[in-house]
Amino acid sequence: MSIEKLRTQYAALPYRLLPDRLEVLLITSRETRRWIIPKGWAEKRVKPRDMAAREAFEEAGIRGKVSKHPAGTYRYHKRLAADRSVECEVIVYLLDVREELTAWPEQHERERCWMDPERAAAAISESGLVPLLLELGRPTAPASPTPS
Repeated sequence: MSIEKLRTQYAALPYRLLPDRLEVLLITSRETRRWIIPKGWAEKRVKPRDMAAREAFEEAGIRGKVSKHPAGTYRYHKRLAADRSVECEVIVYLLDVREELTAWPEQHERERCWMDPERAAAAISESGLVPLLLELGRPTAPASPTPS
């Protein structure tokens, strides 16, 4: 299998604050149905946080307030074809979900599920996201992740 040079993706880590807990939203990948977060390739003339927000809308049908600064990064290998993959660095922005749509561009291709950060850490297919999810779920974390 050939591996191409490192590529960049921007992702949204959607969350909501309920009276007694914080939840994150995971979606399924289109082909393998693994649990992931919304993300997409970097595009010229599109700010990284705007790209994360756009992917969250297209893939998960959500809108909200995106943090000004990344919450973290992780790397994974994305399969492009049976014999080709690319290493991706994913820059993750928190997204405070304000609206959950009933219709969105990829609604027939994906499932979405709200869960607590610990359950999300166990379900997520990209292990590099686990520390970020667990940090969000820590009881000593601020009551509200503050989008900066």
